[in-house]
Amino acid sequence: MSRPVLIAGLGLLTLLLAGLSLMAGRVWVPFDAWAEMTDPRWAIIFELRVPRTLLGVLVGAALGASGAALQGYTRNPLADPGVLGVSSMAALGGVISLYFGLVTDSPWVLPTLAIGGAGAGVLLLLLLAGSTSGIVTFVLAGVVLQTVATAGTALALNLAPTPWAVNEIVNWLMGSLADRSVEEVRLAAPFILVGLALLMTTARGLDALTLGETGAASLGVDLKALRLVLVAAVALMVGASVAVTGVIGFVGLLVPHLVRPLVGGRPGALLLPSALAGATLVLAADIVVRLTPSAAEVKLGVAMAALGGPFFLLLLARLRRRIA
Repeated sequence: MSRPVLIAGLGLLTLLLAGLSLMAGRVWVPFDAWAEMTDPRWAIIFELRVPRTLLGVLVGAALGASGAALQGYTRNPLADPGVLGVSSMAALGGVISLYFGLVTDSPWVLPTLAIGGAGAGVLLLLLLAGSTSGIVTFVLAGVVLQTVATAGTALALNLAPTPWAVNEIVNWLMGSLADRSVEEVRLAAPFILVGLALLMTTARGLDALTLGETGAASLGVDLKALRLVLVAAVALMVGASVAVTGVIGFVGLLVPHLVRPLVGGRPGALLLPSALAGATLVLAADIVVRLTPSAAEVKLGVAMAALGGPFFLLLLARLRRRIA
């Protein structure tokens, strides 16, 4: 399949799912309700469904593109912001802001600390594992990050002054698009869009890295600049996503593997399709959790973990057979 056809198809699918997302939920809002502004269901659409849908597109695109970029840069099929601790480091930054009550001072504190945590996570990951390390080394580096971030989060929960603070932190960490407003869209959108724009500039460098660092350097790629741009882009996107939705894992792991067979072996060509596929996956999963027949809505982060966990095990088993 040609890349333009794939991008067009994924874009159309994203638009269709976005339209379905505006209608689906405990209360269905059919198209005929959109015709009259006096219909009381307009409040459901524009105050609840539109921000939720926009965040689904933005966060899905951010996580899908981040996973594709990390896999392309490290040439490692297990690279993903969630699996390797980057999202957990971003969450730790957000938990610190919630624990100390800094969010009440300014709404920008939470995304700023989350972005800082994500940036530190990417830098530490690349420093611990190296850009050309093997799968085992990279996974171990991710385990170290996960352990540090989890320990910090557990400490904040253990020392939380009130049960309400614990409940707020736990609910936020589980990851969800529910009850989000236009304010969250305004907070996340600038960081995610800037991060996506930066990430798209790395396409040529990621393609060149398929020849190795020496080959990429011989083609004129500035490897230090490439790493700096990659860290900044992933930090902006993952940090902003975690800040407004909590931790939603496995999107960056699943999406590149699903799209890669359709675009070939060029990591740079995978970035935009992965962003669109990430948006479709998050939108589809969010629609499913809304329609789940339960007293309380299943958290999106929990649903993605249930979907991504078996895929991760299958991927590990396939890699083990290949190495053996």
